[in-house]
Amino acid sequence: MNGLALQVIDSFLLNYNVGQALLFVFVLSVLGTLPLKSLKTVGLVVVTFGAVFVVTPSSLAPVQYRFLGLALLIVGPMLVIMARK
Repeated sequence: MNGLALQVIDSFLLNYNVGQALLFVFVLSVLGTLPLKSLKTVGLVVVTFGAVFVVTPSSLAPVQYRFLGLALLIVGPMLVIMARK
């Protein structure tokens, strides 16, 4: 059973690079936090994925994802601060 799950994940990742897979997980996690109606939680998710995009090696993902990470690191704290008011 475990081998089948790994084969499915492997066949998915062969078609995409790590940056695209991280972007997919980022979108899913933001959509998952929206029903909580907490802007602070969304901001924390944005900051976390911004850091993940920045530290991802450039050999695994194109440089555009690093710039996306920098943008998320700028926008995320703004969302957290806006949630406090």
